Amino acid sequence: MVLAMTAALFVWLGGYAVLCAVKPFALCRRCRGLGEIQRFGKPRLCPRCHGDRLRLRLGRRAHNAWRRTHEAGTR
Repeated sequence: MVLAMTAALFVWLGGYAVLCAVKPFALCRRCRGLGEIQRFGKPRLCPRCHGDRLRLRLGRRAHNAWRRTHEAGTR
């Protein structure tokens, strides 16, 4: 059972890594990709994505941070 759960975890992580490489941006969670939200009855610019409608995925953010650290250490 533990072996099956470990294998499933590795398959999920591999799939997420491929998703982050192929499609690094996802829809903003706060505005659901609309770019604006309703505040006090008026449409306002989304404070999280600033109207871009997209956000960088967590895995891609971690990959970029790792790559920056690696490049800074190998110069």
